[in-house]
Amino acid sequence: MSLEISGKIVQFLEGASGQGANGQWTKKEFVIETADQYPKKICFSAWNDKAAQLDRFAVGNDVKVSFDVQSREYNQRWYTDLRIWKIEALNGSSPQPQPAQQNYQASAPAPASAESVNQAFANDDQDDLPF
Repeated sequence: MSLEISGKIVQFLEGASGQGANGQWTKKEFVIETADQYPKKICFSAWNDKAAQLDRFAVGNDVKVSFDVQSREYNQRWYTDLRIWKIEALNGSSPQPQPAQQNYQASAPAPASAESVNQAFANDDQDDLPF
C-alpha cells in the first residue's frame, strides 16, 4: 500500500544509527503538519538513503511525502511505522536548508514597574464594580 500526503515540516527528531544483521543502518524521523481544516501532525521515518535526503529540507518547507504503512509485533505489542520512500518540495521550488539553530527574539513590551501599577490604581477613585 502506498500513500501520499502534503504538509509543512514542523520538526526533525533525533536520528539513530547502528549495526544490524544486514549491515549498517540509519534512521531519521520528522513531523509534518497538514493544511486541512483540522490540521494533523504526522511523524514519518526515513531509513538509510532516504534519511540522507532529509538533509536537503528544513523546518517550514512545504513537502509532499509518499510513504508505506508497516506494522510489526514485538513482545506481544504492535508498532506501526510510516516509512517514506519519496519526499519532494511542493510548488516546484527546490528545498533550501536553513541553519540548524536560529535565535528568535520576541518583541514584548517591557514589564510595568511596581510604582506605575500602584499609581494607576491610586488614581482610580471610582469603583467600577456594580455591587
